[in-house]
Amino acid sequence: MPMTSATAVNPAAGLDDDERARLDAAIDDLEAGSRTWTALSVGQRATLLRAVRTAVAASVEEWAHTASASKGLGGSHPLRGEEWLAGPYSVLGALDAYAETLTRIGEGRNALEGIRIGRAPGGRTRVHAFPLTGLDRVLLSGFSGEVWLEPGTTPRAARASAGLAQRTPHESGGVGLVLGAGNVTSIPVLDVLYELLAHNRTALLKVNPTQDALVPLFEHAFAALIEPGFLRIVRGGGDVGAYLTGHKRLAHVHITGSAATFGAIAWGPSNGPDAAAAKRRRREDRPLLKKPITAELGGVSPIIVVPGEWTDADLRFHAEHIATMRLQNSGHNCIAGQVVIMSSDWAQADAFRAALRRAYAKAPERPIWYPRSDDRMRQANDDYPDALVLGDRLLVEIDPEGDATAVENTEYFAPVLGVVALPGAGQEFLDAAVAHANEKLQGTLGANLLIDPATQKALGTGFERAITELRYGSIAVNAWTAFGFITPTLTWGAFPGNTLQDVGSGIGVVHNALLLDHVERSVLHGPFRPFPRSLPIVNGGGRFTILPKPPWFVTARTGAVVSEGLTRFRANGGMLGLLKTLVQALRA
Repeated sequence: MPMTSATAVNPAAGLDDDERARLDAAIDDLEAGSRTWTALSVGQRATLLRAVRTAVAASVEEWAHTASASKGLGGSHPLRGEEWLAGPYSVLGALDAYAETLTRIGEGRNALEGIRIGRAPGGRTRVHAFPLTGLDRVLLSGFSGEVWLEPGTTPRAARASAGLAQRTPHESGGVGLVLGAGNVTSIPVLDVLYELLAHNRTALLKVNPTQDALVPLFEHAFAALIEPGFLRIVRGGGDVGAYLTGHKRLAHVHITGSAATFGAIAWGPSNGPDAAAAKRRRREDRPLLKKPITAELGGVSPIIVVPGEWTDADLRFHAEHIATMRLQNSGHNCIAGQVVIMSSDWAQADAFRAALRRAYAKAPERPIWYPRSDDRMRQANDDYPDALVLGDRLLVEIDPEGDATAVENTEYFAPVLGVVALPGAGQEFLDAAVAHANEKLQGTLGANLLIDPATQKALGTGFERAITELRYGSIAVNAWTAFGFITPTLTWGAFPGNTLQDVGSGIGVVHNALLLDHVERSVLHGPFRPFPRSLPIVNGGGRFTILPKPPWFVTARTGAVVSEGLTRFRANGGMLGLLKTLVQALRA
């Protein structure tokens, strides 16, 4: 067999002939499937997605239970609802949104027909991408999302380029490799769908070993893509990944993972006998990888808390909000909030710190399950030996003389939360916090910002100017960027500009069910206060929502049953079941 770039550094040398033959046969099938895919009309592809949706809808219970068990969440664990929302719910929403986009294109309409488009600061165009359905406007009232396109992209150009590869459905993108994430069960599937629909690439999915238990379910739920050769799923470790990334018949690589893994793919391993060669390649800008690569690699996400006049209920609610950003999935999220940036001059700073300690400590305990997380927890303890140890989690409050370098530049990928303080109030603080996030924190994947309605109104245009200055691919105002992750018509990926040499949080975007080109970022807005405090009479001009404590909050008492109910409604409809779910939501 010809030597590939992966075998040149020898990590795949341990594969036997049978294993190589199995992988090559999968690529053979996908090459044949690519020809079939390009023969399908866009309308036929929309029909195919609806068939996939039917199978996924029939698998939601098994999916959620298998994922929960793999993470050590028993049938009565209060956080098992996470696996309903982050797994089948997210995939069903994506299938619906893609099918709608493809239907418009297949009928000869523009991909953005009926979708509002306007201007954003700095010569940008914004696409009002959420909500787009009446049901979302009601159930998720108070939440809205926009996709901002790169400066210079006009609304007319946005409409003309929307649709990506579906505008030229008979042009094949070849066969792509998807190296699936191991932390969230929807990620590998969503990445496969984007390869297929945005790029006309059939996909070889190598699942992370942490998700091996889900492979039989994936094979059943996505049989409509597997049978015609549009998708193949393989298991394996680093040796399989190394063989495939260097395979000459694969046109593209997409990875959701770590910067270290990306570096090993792009340049070669950073340790061991080949480390010197990898370092030389990087210095000489001669990548080991000979094909294009896109990636989502995480980072250290800020949570900017803008000082204002908050009620005690506001302090408690957003303390629980921040605890959720860090502790959901035990902190094993690329988008977990990690550094709280607050004002040292805020009159309520001490009260908020106390509320945050209580919320962070009282959230339900759960296993720290992701491989090598124990090592990262030990690293955090070594970095900050005086940090508060609260059960299975760590709270690092940096005093004015302290060193925040480690917590601001190490993605712990574990339940470690840092708090730093900057002086100032109002616009002065917000501008300083934005600059701090841009300049001090590692990565550009997502940023969160909490601000009360009165303060936001007082800032006026200065507030949107500050949002414009935030160099992150996903920005959430009074929400968590994970809401953007599960909203398929928004985009997911690092802020543009990264390269192989300086990859940061990654290259390219995924999700993006409107199939927009020239994407810069997505901006999500949520309600500052939940129902019933969102009622106009007490909300001070804030956004109205029917949601009480959201079911994804780690402190939501009925979060598990509400998340399950929302997923079942997404899968199968049924107003009676939805009404029962909403009643449970009121008890959260």
